[in-house]
Amino acid sequence: MIQPLSKLKLLGFNNLTKSLAFNIYDICYTKTPQQQAEYIAYIDEVYNAERLTQILSDVANIIGATVLNVARQDYDPQGASVTMLICEEPIDVEKTSNAATPGPLPDTILAHLDKSHLTVHTYPESHPDNGISTFRVDIDVSTCGVISPLKALNYLIHSFESDIVTLDYRVRGFTRDVDGQKHYIDHEISSIQNYLSEDTRERYEMIDVNVYQENIFHTKMLLKEHDLDAYLFGAGKNEFSAEEQAELTRRLKREMLEIFYGRNMRG
Repeated sequence: MIQPLSKLKLLGFNNLTKSLAFNIYDICYTKTPQQQAEYIAYIDEVYNAERLTQILSDVANIIGATVLNVARQDYDPQGASVTMLICEEPIDVEKTSNAATPGPLPDTILAHLDKSHLTVHTYPESHPDNGISTFRVDIDVSTCGVISPLKALNYLIHSFESDIVTLDYRVRGFTRDVDGQKHYIDHEISSIQNYLSEDTRERYEMIDVNVYQENIFHTKMLLKEHDLDAYLFGAGKNEFSAEEQAELTRRLKREMLEIFYGRNMRG
């Protein structure tokens, strides 16, 4: 068993790289081409580069990083990207923890980070025929040192209207102790789910695919409850007949399941 980091004497800096990658999806139905265009314009405005910069700045605060540089860009016809370089700060190892508990960390915790970064990219798109529109956000949080990017999980999931979330967490490289022994991970982890808050775990169905010997962890999340009104942009479900509501519910659910399982469904 790997010793807790506070009791492990290292030969220099902790060189482990911890990378957390998100794919977050928001699904919507737009009845007309005009509503489709309005939905994409709405998403582009709500999640523009300025808003995304603020979200990543909050993540930096949660994990205790200092932002060195910000590059951001809004795209034509849609989408935005933000990249942040973050630097190291002095660290209080006794207060820092990689325990499997939900974040965010208290504001007083500072992280020891080097060659670390935060990135976010957005991809609004729509089905050419059936009115389904999908908004995808890709987020990467990569840190070098003892702090865990998993502490930013719950904040990021709650920052977007997340119908489907796929999460990949990997610890790469190694750090060496004073006796020369290599350590390929500095904390125990059995599942990304252990870092999710209780309310998040209750809202989503989740599947794990983990490769423990390679320190690779993967979790897929699908929202359990689906109120049709929440998926109709520019309209209410009362504007549709019972048969139309059933068909819309079927199509929306199919879109979610295809994304969740990563394959197209027949019929």
